[in-house]
This record gives sequence, structure tokens and C-alpha cells, in this order.
Amino acid sequence: MTTPRIPYGMSVAGVQTLGAPMSVDVAREADSLGYQSVWAAEANAAEAFSLLGAISTAAPGIGLGTGVIALQLRTPPLAAMAAATLQQLAPERDVYLGVGISSPAVAGQWHGAGYGDRPIAQVREYVALVRECLSGEQVTFEGDFYQVNRFRLGLRLDERKPKIVVAALNEQMLRLAGAIADGVLLNYLPASVVPWCVEQIRKGGDAKIYAFVHAAVTDRDRYADLARKDLLNYAVVDAYANQFARAGYADDVESFRAHWKARDRDSALAAIGDRWVDEVQIMGDATHVRAAVSAYADAGVDVPILFALPWGEDRRATVSATLRALA
Repeated sequence: MTTPRIPYGMSVAGVQTLGAPMSVDVAREADSLGYQSVWAAEANAAEAFSLLGAISTAAPGIGLGTGVIALQLRTPPLAAMAAATLQQLAPERDVYLGVGISSPAVAGQWHGAGYGDRPIAQVREYVALVRECLSGEQVTFEGDFYQVNRFRLGLRLDERKPKIVVAALNEQMLRLAGAIADGVLLNYLPASVVPWCVEQIRKGGDAKIYAFVHAAVTDRDRYADLARKDLLNYAVVDAYANQFARAGYADDVESFRAHWKARDRDSALAAIGDRWVDEVQIMGDATHVRAAVSAYADAGVDVPILFALPWGEDRRATVSATLRALA
């Protein structure tokens, strides 16, 4: 009797700043290796839906997901239109509309869209309205955040419709996502925290659980400093800092935040300890990466999504080696 293969997805977010053609090429390789879905992020590089449209043609066997779009940047009807367009382009494949509340830096500073002070309420309302828009029925909606009058989606979808996936980190958002979404997307967490996340999600509902797993088949010692610099960008965000503290890095987080507040970047980076790096940014040989990523499935993730880190002398080769480690 053979053990069923873990249904891996993969994210091109790690290579999106290296150009859209590389993202398409990586997705093509992932498709050929049997990955079940490819996810595109959206911050300041490729726009997610146009990139996924190109991927839908280049990689004709793989599911398509946004991982994730900041919900402040698109109205719910526009998000439904974009997801429905992808679903029409890939009618036999799963399409995942991954949305999240993002961060004050991305939504507010980079894009000038504001951030808001009621994230739970806004996500609840956004998902409800997107779901109504995807129904194909005429929609009139009066909410605290969105008002729509007589919108009707102008694309006809078959029985297969886009799945709504909500990015969540902390207790309230995990429970909400479990209750209202088709899936919940975890990010920047060690496998050891997954059971707690699953517990919160199940208090809300039975949504499928996805998780980005940041990994690379590469020289850990050589690229540990790159991992620290990447973690810095998230440790400055309160929601991520809370998650990192919950994961067992509370002393590191406290030290990091104190140095960051004092504008001492070098000391802040040094405060990100080795355990924090090694458990969240997985680096090593193929055997190490394979075991570490599969640990997320063992901990309760339904679909681990490989977030391949392009850290190597030949960045494309590093991504390929990492993809092949799980294939």
C-alpha cells in the first residue's frame, strides 16, 4: 500500500521581483512536476491577475491562486470579476481568490488606499459581498464598508466557481476565516504553531487549511543573513510580531522591537536568532527541505504551499532544485 502524495502547491512570490517571465517559467516547471496549484502575490512587483492569466496558458494543468491580494486595493465586485475571468480561462481547474487585510505599509503607504481600524469587520463584509457577486445574481448591498447597487456579474460560470481563501494570522481572524471562507492561508510560521492555528480555525468552521512554507535547497550558513533581512520586514508588523512571539521567539521579538524603535537596524537584525531563522526560513539539502515541508502536513495543513526562496548563486537553479525536492 502506497502513502498518498501530499497535494503541494507552490508560490512564485519569491521570484516575482525577478521579472514576470521568470514567474511564468517557474510555474511551467511546477506544473510539469505535478504541483497542484500556483499562487501569485501582489505588493509592488507583478500584478497578480495578469500574471496568473499568463500562467494559465503556459502551465495548463495547474490551479491558480492569488496569495494574496490586499482587499483594500480592489472593490469586492472587481475582485469577483477578476477571479471569474481566471475561472473562465481555466474552466477545468481550481481558482483560488486569496485575500487579506495586508499591512499599513503595503495598503496604506505604498498604494495610498488606507488601512482601516476594523479589520475583522471589513474582511467579513468583503467576503460576503464577493460571494454574492460570484453567484451571478443581481446584488444590492449596504454595508459599513461597501455599498453596491444592482451589480450583476457579466461572466457566466459553470458549476466550478472560484474558491475564497482568507489569509489569517491571529486568533480572531483565524476563527473568522474558518467560518466564512472556503480556505484559510497561513504564512511565516513554524510547523509547531500549526496545531494551535488549526484549533482556532475549527472553532469557526471547516475551511480547508493552506500554508506558505518558505524553503530553499541552498547553503543555510551563506544565506542566513538574507533570511534575517526578510524576517525583519514582517517582524515590524504587529500581527506578524504577535505570531512570532507565540511561536516561541518572544525574547527575540522583544529585543528586535526595542532595537528597531531605537533605529538600530544592525542590532535589530542580530536579534533575530538562529532558531527563528531555521524554523521559518527552511534551508538545507533536499532531504532536509522535504522533511521540514512535510512536517506542516503532519501538523494539520491540508495543502502546504512551497514558497521557494531564490537564494543561491544561480537563483533560478535554486528554485528548480527546491521544486524538485518535493516533486
